[in-house]
Amino acid sequence: MSLRRVREAQGLAAPVGAFSHAVIANGFVYTSGQLPTDADGAQPAGFEAQLDQTLNNLRTLLEASGSDMRHVVKVNGYLTNPDDLEAYNRVYRRHFGDDLPARTTVGVTLWGVSLEIDCVAVLKGDDDA
Repeated sequence: MSLRRVREAQGLAAPVGAFSHAVIANGFVYTSGQLPTDADGAQPAGFEAQLDQTLNNLRTLLEASGSDMRHVVKVNGYLTNPDDLEAYNRVYRRHFGDDLPARTTVGVTLWGVSLEIDCVAVLKGDDDA
């Protein structure tokens, strides 16, 4: 089995716990949950800006791992406020377009953030642009 860990990705805040940002195994990228913080740990104001930050972090991590948003097959979203679901869907669609991956979204309690998102993506192949 081919296995590679991406402990830290340039452009993202360093992991704050005992985990890697991503693990690449057998042609798939498994990401850790991404939060609405920039590389310095600052959060933008407002849910939609926080969601944009989180999805941009996910994009940065996927690209550092040899994939991209077009190769995402599964997304898990964790929201602290169920009233944010409509905005979540709107911003999410801007990042993924019409080629939507499978998705699970649940309401949870998180530590000091309004959302967290992780995903599974396929590595880009030689025939991908």
